[in-house]
Amino acid sequence: MSSQQSTQTMKPATAAKKLGVYLPATPASFQEGVVSRAELNELQANPPEWLSELRRNGPHPRPVVAAKLGVSIAGLARGGVTEALTTEQIEALKQERPEWLEKERATQAEVRKETVRIKNLKKEKAERATGRD
Repeated sequence: MSSQQSTQTMKPATAAKKLGVYLPATPASFQEGVVSRAELNELQANPPEWLSELRRNGPHPRPVVAAKLGVSIAGLARGGVTEALTTEQIEALKQERPEWLEKERATQAEVRKETVRIKNLKKEKAERATGRD
């Protein structure tokens, strides 16, 4: 099995997603090839300048933009953000604090609270069930 794992390859889109970068902003050589698991591990361990630059300044893919803004991907879409954004654009949005961003951040905070509440409920239920045995 280990020999199979070392020869596994992935499409550039999959590798870009795992690296947290926007595929169209990567070098043509990355976009046109395939990436082995070993190459991906090497890119993560020792990122080349292009990868460090993309991670630092973007453009960033929507999941990264959403995380940096503290909203969901759906929240980005509701706010009209459908394209990749640069770090500078993300910072500008944080400074401007448009109404949609404030609303989506509040929604995201409520979702996180509810997730914690449900997790705690499940934990309590499991503890009560264990206590009865």
